Amino acid sequence: MPEPRSAFEETFPCDFYEPAELFEPDLLYTIPEIGRLLQGLEPDAEIDADTEAVLIDWAIPWVMVHADDMVVADPPTDDSPGYYGLAEDASDDAAAGDVGDDADEPDAEE
Repeated sequence: MPEPRSAFEETFPCDFYEPAELFEPDLLYTIPEIGRLLQGLEPDAEIDADTEAVLIDWAIPWVMVHADDMVVADPPTDDSPGYYGLAEDASDDAAAGDVGDDADEPDAEE
């Protein structure tokens, strides 16, 4: 059920990391590890199962939104999770300071 904004003492910007900000270029991560990273935790941080479930719920759509900047590796065994990491060109773009297109900037003719 929706809550009135006045029911909350404070709200925060809904900022999420870009893959190049979150991942080490030479490492691959599982979805639970990505969830931890998105919360500023170490990938191997100990958290309770309920918290981990919430972090996984956040991590899955984040991975889908950022799929163009990521790679995926087959699980090492049939019962292992998949691993995700930074696409090589995504780290190159980040190093070059590429922040996307200029779609929000007005044309010189306007």
